[in-house]
Amino acid sequence: MATINSTNYPYSTDFIRAIVEEDNRSGKHDGRVHTRFPPEPNGYLHIGHAKSICLNFGVARQYGGLCNLRFDDTNPCKEEDEYVQSIIEDVRWLGFDWDDRLFYASDYFEQLYQWAVKLIKEGKAYVCDLTADEVRETRGTLTSPGTNSPYRDRPVEENLDLFERMRAGEFSDGSRTLRAKIDMAAANLNLRDPVMYRILHASHHRTGDKWCIYPTYDFTHGQSDSIERITHSLCTLEFENHRPLYDWYIQALGIFPSRQIEFARLNLTYTMMSKRRLLELVKEKHVAGWDDPRMPTICGLRRRGYTPEAVREFCARIGISKVDSTVDVALLEHCLREDLNRRAPRAMGALRPLKVVIDNYPEDQIEELDAINNPEDPSAGARKVPFSRELWIERSDFLEDPPKKYFRLAPGREVRLRYGYFITCVDFKTDPSTGKPVEIRCTYDPATRGGNAPDGRKVKGTIHWVSAARAVPVEVRLYDHLFTKPDPGDVAEGEDYRSNLNPNSLERLTDCYVEPSLRDAAPGERFQFERLGYFCVDPDSTAERLIFNRTVSLVDTWAKIQKKG
Repeated sequence: MATINSTNYPYSTDFIRAIVEEDNRSGKHDGRVHTRFPPEPNGYLHIGHAKSICLNFGVARQYGGLCNLRFDDTNPCKEEDEYVQSIIEDVRWLGFDWDDRLFYASDYFEQLYQWAVKLIKEGKAYVCDLTADEVRETRGTLTSPGTNSPYRDRPVEENLDLFERMRAGEFSDGSRTLRAKIDMAAANLNLRDPVMYRILHASHHRTGDKWCIYPTYDFTHGQSDSIERITHSLCTLEFENHRPLYDWYIQALGIFPSRQIEFARLNLTYTMMSKRRLLELVKEKHVAGWDDPRMPTICGLRRRGYTPEAVREFCARIGISKVDSTVDVALLEHCLREDLNRRAPRAMGALRPLKVVIDNYPEDQIEELDAINNPEDPSAGARKVPFSRELWIERSDFLEDPPKKYFRLAPGREVRLRYGYFITCVDFKTDPSTGKPVEIRCTYDPATRGGNAPDGRKVKGTIHWVSAARAVPVEVRLYDHLFTKPDPGDVAEGEDYRSNLNPNSLERLTDCYVEPSLRDAAPGERFQFERLGYFCVDPDSTAERLIFNRTVSLVDTWAKIQKKG
């Protein structure tokens, strides 16, 4: 796990930090700052959650405070321990830690129950026999008030008895709920006697079958913050209308007044952020799983080869605001290229290989040439790459009839081999059935070892290569955006987001070659394949067969956009 401290974590100025600083100046909470990241364990985290993680842990670290990791596990029908473990791994991978402050809302079920009893005793909650559909029908609309439940004025003792019997399991699912008694004419629909408890005879991933009634998210969230004495409860804008209810529960119970503050969620082009949609993609096998490198999940980004540093830098650059907007995915890729350019070792490979034979090079000779590991990092040193009579080059680096400004290999043309020699194409062979080149015949100039000519002559083209005698065969997976449109939800009438799935989001190349220095590369290791992009070793790799995922290409769209701007 990466170590983050105040000198290497990118901070930004925003309205949330302004609130924290004002609270500290006024002495509120005695200068204490305590945040929390509260995911529901009903799916895998995605890049949008990374923004929240960086904000919550970042604010706490910046102001010398604490940040809890808490699972708001109030829905046993959708939650699994698999999701809990994945979330823990993702938060740690991003570089954050919660020390001994790992909590679950289910830890507070008994306290929440007792608080519900307190509200019943004070006439602020009642047991309702309306069905879910009937509750919706009587809630009213944005322009018309709701209708009181016929059970709203049940005596306190009857409500206490029924609520206790709900807990004891006497009633069937959905037959009764516990509702807060607030105001059925409130302008905010969330205040129209919201449900606090529902009956669910379902086993919970932590509490088992101990409970058959479960608190709603709205009744749980603010009280959990209060129990943990959270000073600044940071959440996304969709919870803004829930804040009056959050505050009502805290005030009605007379407990620690955590403050909810909302910020705009992350929207990213060519990306779907809905957990429900992502689950559909997995279940319908449009992707290989939650960690498919095309997914915006943190585990998918990790498998693709993203670094936590790049993700944190991206979250810092997009900043925090209260206005919804969509960020170009090119910025995320730009942050990744910047980071990988500094840290990724270089290597050479041929993804679509074309054979080159150097006629005047000794047939049995293999020599070792010096290659720089990373020009951005002198401490990375150099490596040896084998050079032989037969090489693999990239198929796109040869054209029989090249256009103007094509400076790579062509009949009669001389090019430089990276770290190697000057070679000149003297002939080529084609496949009779396709007409495509299958072998290029060349000669080399022995005096140009290292890529320089003693006579000072210059060549405009430099291409990469791999020794055919020592090459390591590998599989390469080329990933593109999962969707064809910047806004995947932009569809014609009668269609849904699936109509925008990109049929070419994955291309598998099975006959690729890389230099032998990568023979023992481990899953997760990242490299820049010179002139081709950044690649990461996939976990599916075996000792017999390496698999590389293309993390990102070398073409920096964001940099071009900024330059034009």
